[in-house]
Amino acid sequence: MDMEQDDLPDVGGPGSEDWLNAAAALSAGVAKEAATMATAAAGLSAAAAAGITSDIRRHGLIQGAAADAALRAALLLEVADAVTHRGDAAARAARIFAAAKRVGMPAAPLAAPLRAAALALPTDDASARIAASAIAQQVAAVLEGG
Repeated sequence: MDMEQDDLPDVGGPGSEDWLNAAAALSAGVAKEAATMATAAAGLSAAAAAGITSDIRRHGLIQGAAADAALRAALLLEVADAVTHRGDAAARAARIFAAAKRVGMPAAPLAAPLRAAALALPTDDASARIAASAIAQQVAAVLEGG
């Protein structure tokens, strides 16, 4: 007996659970990048505090890089939080824009780690990977003004 097309289960793409799993995985990936940035900030701060350089210009550069890495880590945690909230790309990006504005930094550079997290998902679930890529691309496009 042949089934009509309308009688077949819906297999047209990621389901609601896939979208939730994708958002959670993206959040974890971005949080991992935030941890890497925080570690870099701590290492740079320790190097500056240890006085490994006698050149004040280099010392200032190290301190500036440490502060930038710490700030970027904090913003990435905001990105990780934003992607877990339900809503469209504009709503998620609005949360990121607000966080970036609070610290006086542009939001556009935060698109790259979001895209990287989508590419590095540690899963073989194709539907979740598709959904994660879609979420990342949509939010990144809003962050970059596209």
